[in-house]
Amino acid sequence: MSRELITVIDQIGREKGIDKARVIGAVEAALQTAAKKRFGQGENIQVQIDPKTGEISVVSLKTIVDTVSNPKAEISLQEARRVDHEAEVGDEIGSVIEMEELGRIAAQTAKQVICQKVREAEWEAVQREYATRQGELINGIILGQERRNYLVDLGKTEAILPAQEQIPRETYRRGDRLKAYLLEVRRTPKDVQVVLSRTHPHFVAKLFELEVPEVAEKIVEIRGIVREPGDRTKIAVASRDKAVDPVGACVGIKGSRVQAVVRELRGEKIDIIAWTPDPRVFIAEALNPATIEKVGIDEGKKSALVVVADSQLSLAIGKNGQNVRLAAKLTGWKIDIISATEYEKEKVERDKEIKAALAEAAEAQREQEEAARAQREANESQGTEDSVPAPAPSEGPVGAEHDDGSGSVESLDEPQPGASAGV
Repeated sequence: MSRELITVIDQIGREKGIDKARVIGAVEAALQTAAKKRFGQGENIQVQIDPKTGEISVVSLKTIVDTVSNPKAEISLQEARRVDHEAEVGDEIGSVIEMEELGRIAAQTAKQVICQKVREAEWEAVQREYATRQGELINGIILGQERRNYLVDLGKTEAILPAQEQIPRETYRRGDRLKAYLLEVRRTPKDVQVVLSRTHPHFVAKLFELEVPEVAEKIVEIRGIVREPGDRTKIAVASRDKAVDPVGACVGIKGSRVQAVVRELRGEKIDIIAWTPDPRVFIAEALNPATIEKVGIDEGKKSALVVVADSQLSLAIGKNGQNVRLAAKLTGWKIDIISATEYEKEKVERDKEIKAALAEAAEAQREQEEAARAQREANESQGTEDSVPAPAPSEGPVGAEHDDGSGSVESLDEPQPGASAGV
């Protein structure tokens, strides 16, 4: 029995990736629970398993006291000295419990506890291992489908590929192999869920790391990636080495590298764009495969007006606006696209409006100048009238003095020869 127990513990440790000491601890806890259920919760029962031999020791410990108040946890000094002559008050003394005494129900309880503890240890091991691999590319085998979610065997545990993380129109059968992005590790009351994704933009980035050594070595950097799973992906790349062409490195000889990624994505189109700090050039490149004629930007509103040839308009916009929508997400700019013909018409209208506005401004300026001139002339005319000299005040008549008999003296006016009368 003892040797068989150690063999089982070793097997569980290897299969589940659980430390042997942890499994032994789980078994000890299970047997302790079973013993307490059999003999009572008040009993101080200790269980130990020898990790080498597998020998199980179940001991009921009691404290030596003068007066026993709790028989399940205490023993009198007199009784204790029947077993150990050197026993003293305050010491602990134990009595061995045979495994057969645990009974059938206790054994079932022990089995349940062992299974639960092993499951908990297994969950912790899974969480510890896969939580560190979050954000990595992972391989698995399809086990089946449950409520539109695929179950994937990762070797040490099972993962789930939810319906919303599956590429549209992509199906699998039992036994199919697949690559996926490890999205997250969830701990639930019942288990640990490892969640995979094939729709996440970083899934494409990890595929390029796998296929392009320059990306894996950080010589070529992925500066941005946007995606509509199953249809199209746009990825912006830049090189830290001037001698390395980032787009050429990702495409590979005759497109071998990018085609490997496309095959894994079941034919999804991929546009690889050279990243540049110039927003005009970056926006034009982001609208690939369309050819762009002109790009105008408003940095304040972070919006751009793109002009394309009439034949390139539908290609620039894309099916249901997909191309321009992805380009806007990749660049972070609001993009409006018009054809060259529409642009010329709008340009003519704008020119007319500008000329009319200039003519109106010139007319207003002319009227303003005329009004100012008229005001100046009026001011000058008023100034001339104000400058006419006023008549000199009369100094009074100059005449002979005479006495009117009142004792006062008067001056009489007499016009002088050549003098004019005052007005």
